[in-house]
Amino acid sequence: MELLKEKIKQDGIAVNKHILKVDSFINHQIDPMLMQEMGKDIADHFKDRNITKVATIESSGIAPALMAAAAMSVPLIILKKQPSKILNQDLYQTVVTSFTKETNYELTLSKKYISAEDHILIVDDFLANGEAATAALRLLRMSHATIAGIAVLIEKSFQPGHEKLVSQGIEVYALARIAEMSENYIKFQN
Repeated sequence: MELLKEKIKQDGIAVNKHILKVDSFINHQIDPMLMQEMGKDIADHFKDRNITKVATIESSGIAPALMAAAAMSVPLIILKKQPSKILNQDLYQTVVTSFTKETNYELTLSKKYISAEDHILIVDDFLANGEAATAALRLLRMSHATIAGIAVLIEKSFQPGHEKLVSQGIEVYALARIAEMSENYIKFQN
C-alpha cells in the first residue's frame, strides 16, 4: 500500500536493522485516516473469504484490526496478554515469547466469543519473527475455528515470520514489506 509506505518514509524511524519506530502514526499516536484506509485495504483483500470475525493481540493491533472489522461489518476479538480477574473460566490459553519485549506472556481468549463455525482473519501491526502470530493461530485453532489468513501493516521480510506462517498453510497479506533496514535506512520489497 503506497499510502503506508509514504508515511513510513516520511515519519518512520529506522533505529537499527531490527527496530522501526512508527509510534507517531500507528502504535502510540494513531493517524485515524490512515488507519481507516488500511482497514479498508485489508477488508478489500479478504472480501470473498466469508470471514465471521477479526482477531488481534492487544494492544498495537487493535486499531488496524478494528478498522478492518468495521469495513467487513464483523466483530473484533481481542486476544488478551494479561489474565483478567473477571475473565477466568472457560478460556483458551497459550504462551507467547516476545522477542521485542524479551519476555513470555500468556495469551487468553474466552471460549464464549469463538466457535468452530468461525472463520477468522488475524490482523496485527508488525510481522517479524512470527511468534505472536503463531501463538494467535494456536489459540484460535483450540476452538476449531478456521483461519482465513493474517494481515499485517508492516512485514519485516528479512526476518523469518512470513515463511514460518506460509509453511503452516497461512496466507500472509502485508500492506508494506521491508526488505532491509539499518539506522535511518529502509528499503521496501517490491
